[in-house]
Amino acid sequence: VVREYGVDPGKIDVVYNAVDRESVKPKGEVSLGLEKLKEIGYKIVLFLGRITLQKGPEYFLLAAKKVLEADSKFVFVVVGNGDMYEKMIMDSARFGIAKNVIFAGFLRGEQRNKVIDICDVYVMPSVSEPFGITALEAASLGKVVIISKQSGVSEVLKGALKVDFWDTDEMANKILASLRYKPLAGLISKIARSDVDRLTWEVSADKCINVYKSLES
Repeated sequence: VVREYGVDPGKIDVVYNAVDRESVKPKGEVSLGLEKLKEIGYKIVLFLGRITLQKGPEYFLLAAKKVLEADSKFVFVVVGNGDMYEKMIMDSARFGIAKNVIFAGFLRGEQRNKVIDICDVYVMPSVSEPFGITALEAASLGKVVIISKQSGVSEVLKGALKVDFWDTDEMANKILASLRYKPLAGLISKIARSDVDRLTWEVSADKCINVYKSLES
């Protein structure tokens, strides 16, 4: 707004989205077949969102291919539907990684929460993303979070690892590094979780109220 329309920065107040941590925690036993993979040493990397150009699923698969070239003990889970769904399935076969990619389709409720909870790394490679609440949800559950620099949530989630959405080499490197070096994973997930602690709906609501009150004076 400042850059494109020349609006005075002093007239802009930014109120960020938040997350209700209790609503994300899995409350039941929902099996997605991923538990057994973890038991035999596989790491789970998650993409959760609409399978559309905006969300960057093709970059997720390109990064997956590069990770698997370095380490075959990874499974990449794609949750969501969209107009690129069938193309992504075909691309995973074309890349030779189909056996390490699970397309779960659209999940909601406990199934959705469970898949976030069981993953080791959450990746949000969005080409364009106004915010990205799912990144907050993953961080609230203590997951390593990798997000594109082009996402709005990158402004507030300091503990997330950030990449340009098109840089699949760096995306793959960050996935591998975060799981090869456990102290690193523990540190960044701790920082991200503390970021989420500061982002509550109560805080956001208070900021909105204060903005309205400031207009009265």
